[in-house]
Amino acid sequence: MSTIPLDLGLTPVRRKPFNGQSLHEVTAQLTAEIRELYTADQVPWVIGYSGGKDSTAVLQLVWMALRDLPAEQRTKTVHVISTDTLVENPVVAAWVSMSLDTMQKAADAQQLPIEPHRLTPEIKDTFWVNLIGRGYPAPRPKFRWCTERLKIKPSNAFIRSVVAAHGEAIMVLGIRKAESQARARAMEKHEKRRVRDRLSPNANLPNSLVYSPVEDWTNDDVWEFLMQIPNPWGY
Repeated sequence: MSTIPLDLGLTPVRRKPFNGQSLHEVTAQLTAEIRELYTADQVPWVIGYSGGKDSTAVLQLVWMALRDLPAEQRTKTVHVISTDTLVENPVVAAWVSMSLDTMQKAADAQQLPIEPHRLTPEIKDTFWVNLIGRGYPAPRPKFRWCTERLKIKPSNAFIRSVVAAHGEAIMVLGIRKAESQARARAMEKHEKRRVRDRLSPNANLPNSLVYSPVEDWTNDDVWEFLMQIPNPWGY
């Protein structure tokens, strides 16, 4: 009787966290990069924050980087924007609202130039005005009118106001190549016109750039970071 080999070559190859680097090494490198980029000019930053894992990880990295800067170098505002569609689950909406309030208090206490903003769609773009007032059908995969009106337009309007006031803006986003093949292709397309590592032109908004510090992280990387690094605004 032949023996069954213990390894049939079918065992999935597990990727080491952070491509073999330690969590400390990765966070030290990224926070150093963030500090360098932040102090390079006076272009304000806008962080997209939903309360999800990716946007939380990015905001935590920026927060940690700014906290380690001397007070005299924290010279420009970092806007944190979160869009309330006004049709969110009430529990989720309350959680995000409380998170932003806690964030502001912590930023003030730590003397960080971080300003949270709760955005909402204009009345003409709200869900019920379009569904009942204009007779739009309920959103579905091939007609997702709600995302553009309820989420994207308020964010873009805020970013345009920052650009109008300062000439430029840098958006800091928790986008990652591992999210999907479509996301990876889109990010790789913009890499060809990059200003520097992880800093790409914004295809939709003139005079703005997109900075994606966790673009190469996997889901496991994000969770390892969040589970091991304490939340700096305490929520």
